[in-house]
Amino acid sequence: MLKTLRVGYANLITSGSHLVLLLVAFKIGTSLAWTGSLVAISAISFLAWSANLRRNRAIADIPTSKIGSAAQGYAEIYGRACRDKEYLAEGKLGSLPCVWYRYVTYQKDSEKKWQVVDRGTSDSMFGIEDGTGRVLVDPDDAEVITTHVHTWYEGNYKHIEELLMPSDNLYVLGEFSTLGGANSDLNLNEDVSALLAEWKRNRPMLLERFDLNKDGQIDLQEWELARRAAQREVEKQHREIRQQPGVHVIRVPADGRHYLIANLSPQQLVRKYVRWGWFHLGLFLMAGGAAGWLAVVKSTA
Repeated sequence: MLKTLRVGYANLITSGSHLVLLLVAFKIGTSLAWTGSLVAISAISFLAWSANLRRNRAIADIPTSKIGSAAQGYAEIYGRACRDKEYLAEGKLGSLPCVWYRYVTYQKDSEKKWQVVDRGTSDSMFGIEDGTGRVLVDPDDAEVITTHVHTWYEGNYKHIEELLMPSDNLYVLGEFSTLGGANSDLNLNEDVSALLAEWKRNRPMLLERFDLNKDGQIDLQEWELARRAAQREVEKQHREIRQQPGVHVIRVPADGRHYLIANLSPQQLVRKYVRWGWFHLGLFLMAGGAAGWLAVVKSTA
């Protein structure tokens, strides 16, 4: 459930829960029911305000990095979704090509209520470019916010589809890392040992290169020459690997920090979370004050 609340609907779900609690209190009609509902609304609103405040601070406090020069670690990237065919996906509901999708299909049951019968989310990586480089985005476990939301009906079915489109300007806040290139994780000793083992399996070649006295054996001095040659060859391979460009990837932070993908600018996201934050803070204060007032009235009655 917590994972579901992370993916864009937490504020709406929270607001809906307030209405449910008020309806329950209205139906029961007792002072205790109203007090309990108001306390619950106040607590939920406080948690929602805290969540929006954390997200607002995460976006506002971290400067936007250029992909080509971003530091390894928690970073904020803003660029354009790549249009390359290798990064395109096709929504399960037959939509236009996109870079990411999420869909839910509902069916109306015999009681005229909507029941979820199918849902899915794209997990394919896609690219973002900003003029300085390209980063691959792994959408797994991300909160995704998009303005491309489509709803349509087919008989007793209702479909809701959310998309991120090619050429969308995308904001990503997550764990930035570079694989390969200068950041390649290479082990000189292990690679030298592996190369020597490979040479030993090809004994004719080993003798031809290092049996200097031609006695058909590799003595200690000749083996030391082979080891040094293997080390020079591995060092050369490592230099060539590190000179190649690495692959930038951004994914969910391992330490549990917020992972966000949106087709909104950082400024738009900050305004969005500020508005919701004030809304929930207002409800927290009003519901808490009303609950306190009811408790005082009941105690003096």
